Amino acid sequence: MLTEKRVLLGVTGGIAAYKSALLLRELRRVGAQVRVVMTRAAQGFVTPLTFQALSGKPVHLDLLDARQEAAMGHIELARWADLVLVAPASADFMARLAQGMADDLLSTLCLATRAPIALAPAMNTQMWLHPATRQNRAQLAARGVAIWGPAEGELACGEEGPGRMLEPAQLLERLADHFSPGPLSGVRVVMTAGGTREAIDPVRFIGNRSSGRMAYALARALQQLGAEVCLVSGPVALEAPTGVERVAVESAAQMRQAVMQRMEGCDIFAGVAAVADYRPAEVAEQKIKKDPQRITLTLVKNPDILAEVAALPDGPFTLGFAAETERLAAHAEAKLRRKGLDMIAANLVGGEEGGFEAERNALLLLWRGGREELPMMDKSALAERLAQRIQERFHASTRG
Repeated sequence: MLTEKRVLLGVTGGIAAYKSALLLRELRRVGAQVRVVMTRAAQGFVTPLTFQALSGKPVHLDLLDARQEAAMGHIELARWADLVLVAPASADFMARLAQGMADDLLSTLCLATRAPIALAPAMNTQMWLHPATRQNRAQLAARGVAIWGPAEGELACGEEGPGRMLEPAQLLERLADHFSPGPLSGVRVVMTAGGTREAIDPVRFIGNRSSGRMAYALARALQQLGAEVCLVSGPVALEAPTGVERVAVESAAQMRQAVMQRMEGCDIFAGVAAVADYRPAEVAEQKIKKDPQRITLTLVKNPDILAEVAALPDGPFTLGFAAETERLAAHAEAKLRRKGLDMIAANLVGGEEGGFEAERNALLLLWRGGREELPMMDKSALAERLAQRIQERFHASTRG
């Protein structure tokens, strides 16, 4: 799977840099093309000459190097790569990448490339567990950056715990898995995300608390399984994962139109968005003044996108979401049957943890003849678990 694949290997400062030399040798052995970029700190642990001897190519060191710019500028190098792997990835590099800094060659390449990016973290256990690092890795993961590791064990500092860079053989397996056709290769997925805004007047709207985090994490997880993903998204403060198409909408009517236009050839539909059930019957042309003590809004029902998709002849495998405040299983089961869904993911909202505007969630999965409870965890990890169940149920339905 790695023959002739172009891997850009970034090396940052850390004692684990010696493992990168071993990884480079293994990549060359299986036929991959490798270019190496080293930060200034990395050169304090392993010399560029080592990587040059192993790769047979010059090592790229400086952002503005006239000799290297003549052969391959940093933009050309970014375009060259099929994948960028930073191993080891230090806490400092992760922090700078999370903030979008481009103050050296490696960070600039990561901003300039369209290729997938994977990080193999290596650092002291307390640095890995620090809230700042946790926030940085969550932010990077939300952008579609893969985090491979770290492993647990004895560290160079003498402590034990998470922080060891994965071994070269393990990273080689991750790379091979990345380039292998995923279980959803060739499968087209259309998803909805976020909430909708139903206009009252030019400045006000009816909305909800959906952040879109769960949908965006699920889009990334499905894409990593090989699916072609289109994300029809209401207004959210999130970036689309790398490789995922995003269609921006605002109202439920706009979301429905965008979804129905993309049903031809759709294999899986996931209705993750918190679509407003109602909208104002009339939208004021001018801002409504607050002079009256009371105003009355007449609401009309919005289209039911999920039910409409599920009712399509020869329609896609359809997953719905149910956000409930009580009787979770009963309400989810009723929605599954009423709308003719293949699968539903239900969660409680309004509590102290999980649900809307939170980084963690728990789900109850229901399908005809089965159920599974996924416990409270980060939404990115939860999305990976959910994506696995979706592909399993999808393939079971197509075989049946």
